[in-house]
Amino acid sequence: MTTTAKMKLTPFTDYHETAGAKMVDFAGYRMPIQYTSMTAEHLAVRKNVGLFDLSHMGEFEVAGPEALDFLQLVTTNDVSALEPGQIQYSCMTYDDGGIVDDLLVYCLEPDRYLLVVNAANIEKDWAWLQSHVGDRTAKLSNRSDELGLLAIQGPNAQQLMAEVTDVDLETMAYYTHARAEVGGVEILFSRTGYTGEDGFELYIPQPACHAVWEEIAAAGLKHGLELIGLGARDTLRLEMKMALYGNDIDQTTSPIEAGLGWIVNLDKPFIGREPIARQKEAKPDRRLVCLEFTDKVFPRTGYPIVENGAAIGRITSGTVSPSLGIPIALGYVPRSLAKIGSEVTVAIRDRSVSARVVKPPFYKDGSHR
Repeated sequence: MTTTAKMKLTPFTDYHETAGAKMVDFAGYRMPIQYTSMTAEHLAVRKNVGLFDLSHMGEFEVAGPEALDFLQLVTTNDVSALEPGQIQYSCMTYDDGGIVDDLLVYCLEPDRYLLVVNAANIEKDWAWLQSHVGDRTAKLSNRSDELGLLAIQGPNAQQLMAEVTDVDLETMAYYTHARAEVGGVEILFSRTGYTGEDGFELYIPQPACHAVWEEIAAAGLKHGLELIGLGARDTLRLEMKMALYGNDIDQTTSPIEAGLGWIVNLDKPFIGREPIARQKEAKPDRRLVCLEFTDKVFPRTGYPIVENGAAIGRITSGTVSPSLGIPIALGYVPRSLAKIGSEVTVAIRDRSVSARVVKPPFYKDGSHR
């Protein structure tokens, strides 16, 4: 059996292959990395509107009288602040404060929630949740294989979405969700995304995925909708300093180090609270920072950040920004070098290259600085 045969397919694989996408193995799925070029696709999202297949992501439902109490224990943000129709960015942490995963928490209705987790972490996250639910009256359902997921992202995303739904999008706030009929079937959709642009994410029952794709594609013809691969998704999120699990955050990093203290509520008990609280009080020894380079280089994951010949940190994500035309990267540095304007040295192959710590995000409302 070939490697390709072992990979899972999304409901939209035929559309990607027909469009000539370069397909790769990502988190066990056969996914489109690009259709034309990553730069062209990236700029299409920044300037107009693009369509992403995110069906590899995981979705878990948590329901029951003690669903809220359970989610308060396993996530760092305050789930009790959510009302039906609202969404929250959060993370799960280990006992030592390291990150299990970052995720979205949807409040579907009282005592019923949807968790959206990273594709590479589906099995790990599912096992983690199951190991902590205990005898609580909270039922866990893994819906990852039941749903397709599409994202419509870009400054003209609302115009396109208005073509396929009668929901009042003008009044729909960021990080909220609604239900609507698209392609003849009711779907859940949210005003969320991983690009820094306006946009929507659509959760579609598997049998209806083709009908929804066809309706969106037809509506997108007059809006110049372009198909976008995972390559551009990565550069888009990096320009906004949106963390990628496995690169910028993982079990060895804490939310405080990663600049995610804003999704940690220390006024409630949760797994990992005590070490995170101690770290916040004492201030972490290192921080995840945004780095800009003046030299023409390509900063790659794993390149060491050095001082006097010794490694003091490392690049966790890097690219040449399609929007800004300069090399950018995320990396962990000692707290003493984390201030805006600090200069650091990165070892790139046989060169020592200077980089400057800048205020996030790299990309700001269509202009640099």
